[in-house]
Amino acid sequence: MRTPTRRVAAFAAAAATALLTGLLGPAAAHADTPPSDDISSDHVELVANVAKPEAVSNVNSDLAFSGDYAIGGNYDGFVVYDISTPEDPRIVSEVVCPGGQGDVAVSGDLLYFAVDYPRASDECGAPSVPTTDPNGFEGIRVFDISDKAAPEYVAAVPTDCGAHTLTLVPGKDGAHEYVYASSYSPHVNFPNCQPPHDKISIVEIPLDDPASAALAAEPVLFPDGGHRSTSGCHDITAFPSEDIAAAACMGDGVMLDISDPLEPVVTEVVQDPNFDFWHSATFTNEGRNVLFTDELGGGGAPTCTEEIGPERGANAIYALSGEGDDTTLEFQSYFKIDRHQGDQVCVSHNGSLIPVPGQDFFVQSWYQGGVSVIDFNDPKNTPGRRTTTTVTSTPPTSSGAST
Repeated sequence: MRTPTRRVAAFAAAAATALLTGLLGPAAAHADTPPSDDISSDHVELVANVAKPEAVSNVNSDLAFSGDYAIGGNYDGFVVYDISTPEDPRIVSEVVCPGGQGDVAVSGDLLYFAVDYPRASDECGAPSVPTTDPNGFEGIRVFDISDKAAPEYVAAVPTDCGAHTLTLVPGKDGAHEYVYASSYSPHVNFPNCQPPHDKISIVEIPLDDPASAALAAEPVLFPDGGHRSTSGCHDITAFPSEDIAAAACMGDGVMLDISDPLEPVVTEVVQDPNFDFWHSATFTNEGRNVLFTDELGGGGAPTCTEEIGPERGANAIYALSGEGDDTTLEFQSYFKIDRHQGDQVCVSHNGSLIPVPGQDFFVQSWYQGGVSVIDFNDPKNTPGRRTTTTVTSTPPTSSGAST
């Protein structure tokens, strides 16, 4: 979700697959009862549902995976789950470290956590402070999760406008990693988030000394300003083996050359009059197509209606042509669930590529519209879809930060 101002509590994102739906709970932020199956698909089966622990009971935001473990990000911190037995996932540890959003990424024994709501200091127990406080901390936290039962907090790096989402980019030398922090909604009254904020923040992490992680670069992606309301990016997805990344930047869809992780270069920018808010980007397995999502209505409105139609608030699939600076994005098709949801909140939202070798399937949440599994092996034609509704809860309020 999003709101014109940056610091309002939000509604949770739905889970990815049936198992993950169980891990995160239904899409309502605090609903932990098993979802209704009165509208469901024969292709997807719910196998488990794990309630949020009391210590980390705020809004769920994101998932990361490490072997037999899933890490669930939350506005209160994160939870480590043992998913070695999918039908019986178990909570291994709970880390209480509030900061809002809680987007997570994992690499080896390190976990990176996005902090988007300012705290009085970088300590886990620090109270919240107004965005107008120049000493407030927002940015990236680094944890050592080599012991899944006892994660260790090792570093904190402040970034301008905090970190709404984060993107992991491995270094070519094998000795460093980089985290791209995406954030937006600057204001003249926010000392640590000044306009125009047409940039991202890049944190460098030495793998032999993660405690010395530090801000390494702040590349400006839109030196001439972005399209419409663009002031930074909402989310970036990297494809490191191809040295490319796709960025969803509010009013713009962007391709980046990341051959030098500290100096990403914009190679293509596209807009779409049907898009309200470029929210996320996902590559196909071969990296030759990318699917962008549109968070029409800010994530708190009913957009799956006959009046809005099949192209607004939809996914847009683009093919990549060329290489390097000559890369272009060519529109292929839209996808939107065709089930009208009336006044229920139904918005194209978080999703992920399902790891099926040689095949391109995308699992995505639509809030109260449910969860869809999309076959987009033919990017020009995506009718092969299977959907399951897993949410029948009360709609969230219309205000909320993006999730």
